[in-house]
Amino acid sequence: MTATLPQLRTALKGKSPSLQFERALWDAGKKVIVGMDEVGRGAWAGPVSVGAAVIPRDRRIYKIRDSKMLTESEREGMFARLADWCVAWSVGHASHEECDELGMSAALTLAASRALAELGIDHDHVLLDGNWDFALGGGADLLVKGDARSLSIATASILAKVTRDRLMRNHAEHFPAYAFDGNKGYPGPVHKAALYAYGPSTIHRRSWAFMDSLPWTGIRRRERPDPQQRLFD
Repeated sequence: MTATLPQLRTALKGKSPSLQFERALWDAGKKVIVGMDEVGRGAWAGPVSVGAAVIPRDRRIYKIRDSKMLTESEREGMFARLADWCVAWSVGHASHEECDELGMSAALTLAASRALAELGIDHDHVLLDGNWDFALGGGADLLVKGDARSLSIATASILAKVTRDRLMRNHAEHFPAYAFDGNKGYPGPVHKAALYAYGPSTIHRRSWAFMDSLPWTGIRRRERPDPQQRLFD
């Protein structure tokens, strides 16, 4: 039995992303268009994740919105339906260690490349949320606030957000002091208090600037290698 999508709140009506950008590309002869969005860039712990979604041309699911407009329960309620509806979808991750080692720009590109590789389908074009091509494959359209404007990007944003949130809830079982089940690794009062009391956990990004303000715990801030120095090693 197919689950019923949650009731759309009045505040979200009239704010639906459209197929404007996908239709223009389909009309231009592009067959497989991937919408992509990231989540976790501003977090202090856990991975950065990139969702990729290929949506069908001839079937619609209503009530899709930018993931930031939806509550956690609304996103969870839509997840299985969106996953079944997509022609293909995936979520790629770059771990907290990779964020520390590579820096956020390179880690985001790595997560995007993993998402595209895991799609299992060749694509013709990419629609990216934002103003920077973190897929670095060329042939991408950059859409500022794309998760509110493009249906495929909005779909990718929900799939990525729910997937990463579930990972962080799993981590919360092992690190209960940091309240990862609520903040998902982003800064917040309980998270900050736990950092001051206990220092960073093993899934914190230790090259991030928040480490500079912590009382000394014996755990050093991670120093990211100088990419120029590697040329001479």
